[in-house]
Amino acid sequence: MPGVLPDGETVPADGSLPAAALTSVGARGFGVYVHVPFCASRCGYCDFNTYTAAELGGGADRESYADTVLAELALARRVLGDAPPRRVDTVFVGGGTPTLLPADDLARILDGIDRTWGLAADAEVTTEANPESVTPDSLRTLRKAGYNRISLGMQSAAPGVLAILDRRHSAGRATAAAREAREAGFDHVNLDLIYGTPGESADDFAASLDQVVAAGVDHVSAYALIVEDGTRLAARMRRGELPYPSDDVAADRYLAAEAALDAAGFSWYEVSNWARSEAARCRHNLLYWTGADWWGLGPGAHSHVGGVRWWNVKHPTAYAKRLAAGESPGLARELLTPDEAHMEDVMLRLRLASGLPLAVLDDAGRAAAARALADGLLAPPEYAAGRAVLTLRGRLLADAVVRDLLP
Repeated sequence: MPGVLPDGETVPADGSLPAAALTSVGARGFGVYVHVPFCASRCGYCDFNTYTAAELGGGADRESYADTVLAELALARRVLGDAPPRRVDTVFVGGGTPTLLPADDLARILDGIDRTWGLAADAEVTTEANPESVTPDSLRTLRKAGYNRISLGMQSAAPGVLAILDRRHSAGRATAAAREAREAGFDHVNLDLIYGTPGESADDFAASLDQVVAAGVDHVSAYALIVEDGTRLAARMRRGELPYPSDDVAADRYLAAEAALDAAGFSWYEVSNWARSEAARCRHNLLYWTGADWWGLGPGAHSHVGGVRWWNVKHPTAYAKRLAAGESPGLARELLTPDEAHMEDVMLRLRLASGLPLAVLDDAGRAAAARALADGLLAPPEYAAGRAVLTLRGRLLADAVVRDLLP
């Protein structure tokens, strides 16, 4: 979860939602996100809402965390009341490092979600993991509990790049863990890459892509390094110890990823995500990107139900104390206006391979789309069929295209 939360109105102590928000919960899909804020160490580039043991005070610990999450789940059941979702389509346990919790605790959380709202028969259930935090035994336990998708943080196959990012795992551990997950019976396995790290060569990134493909995974996420204020990496760059990332290098790395993954049978379905098949696409993220509902459990977690978005207090101690007192851990919320909802819809859908209908744009937006087409940023066949879909060059300039299409 991001380190900075937006402003908003106060969440009622009981967490209640406006009646209008409860009229069609889950009509476009319903997911549950669980944030696990614990990490064994802090990576130099990370500004997520995560904590090492040394950074945590009393009232927040791994041993009691599953019970605290289940307490928020009980509150969520009360809030939705007679307007529960038809089913839970997706569950995503993220962090942090969720697999620092015992596998049995992750199983209890999933069982609690199932008992509360019911998991769909084909529910996608994902956990993130650091490669060094899983074993064949823990993976088998998670698979038996109902987890069928795992996302492993690889970042790079180059030891020097891992060192700059302050990653603790060895260069080969991520791909070994991916194979172990396959052997444990996981239906879908993702490896995350970061490109554009200072000191990373083109050969380093090519080797990372080769190892990902060889690992037999069916999903790959690849993100350009973003240097966030307040991180150790940002401090090192300010001191001149490391150069800042290059946009040109990042573009070259993205093109290399597209070429290598396409040749290996992957197709992009979101600007930073590739899958071997439609079934391998991350349904939970697609739920976010297409405006569905979800409940976020855990400190700093975001939720969205019926056009209302809220976020929990960030620190695990404050989160636990609120729930122990029978209060919502929600810090603030906002009701999205039609203009805000439209802006987010355009911004997110344009990043998808399915694109967005040109009809949802106003006159100025459609004129901007015509210019983007002429500039080679939108695909002509899809445009002729009434949809705005990014070309490869358009993906490199996705943010600029979005800005042009919006009022």
